[in-house]
Amino acid sequence: MEIVGKGFLARHLRAIAHRHADVVALAAGVSWAADTSDTAFGRETALVRDTAVRCRETGRTLLFFSTSSAAVYGADRPGRESDPAVPHTPYGDHKLALERLLRESGTAHLVLRLSHVVGPGQPPHQLLPSLTRLVRAGGPVRVQRGATRDLIGVRDAVTLIDALLSRGERGGTVNLASGHAVPVGDIVDHLERRIGVAARREYIAGGAAHLVSVERLRALLPGQVAALGFDAGYHRRVIDSFLAERQPA
Repeated sequence: MEIVGKGFLARHLRAIAHRHADVVALAAGVSWAADTSDTAFGRETALVRDTAVRCRETGRTLLFFSTSSAAVYGADRPGRESDPAVPHTPYGDHKLALERLLRESGTAHLVLRLSHVVGPGQPPHQLLPSLTRLVRAGGPVRVQRGATRDLIGVRDAVTLIDALLSRGERGGTVNLASGHAVPVGDIVDHLERRIGVAARREYIAGGAAHLVSVERLRALLPGQVAALGFDAGYHRRVIDSFLAERQPA
């Protein structure tokens, strides 16, 4: 596997790179919904287009990472890959445009719509590192009353990516998530218990309660998904692992 990118996900993909010589994993580009500049979007669009051309010319598969967030699916229904996607933000619109670019490019590809991936080496602006930092400081932690997030451990995500590529999955779109919409307040609760700090909170209105469907993922990889234990307590185990591996603040 050729890995384009040097960030969080790219580093973890190195563990399976030797197993997929015919794949180019595009683990670079806009990975943060707050980065909505035309410059950032244009840079990623050019990167996807150029990489798709290169993959088509060399007969390789392009592995593209999109998003399974409410930015793509909205918050009024479970997000299923087969349902029409209606972007609710510039970030969601941008990711869906890149998916269309790939489908129309004639390049062999696989689109994985990621939920909130958690693990060692995460950028500090992402959800769990940010909440951990705020809880350790005693707050204030701002919590949107209606917000939920689907957490998946990065090593579990890589395990599933490896399995999808090994079974020859190509040409489609798959949600890569745990399938559990966890209220952000519950994530803060667990961080407080593990860190031993009761942080001051500020509850504010807003936030989307969004559920990612993993029906397709379970159908494709029933044994692997079952082994990872995606139950209602899965997010707590992901948080525990993150805290155990993270350097003390």
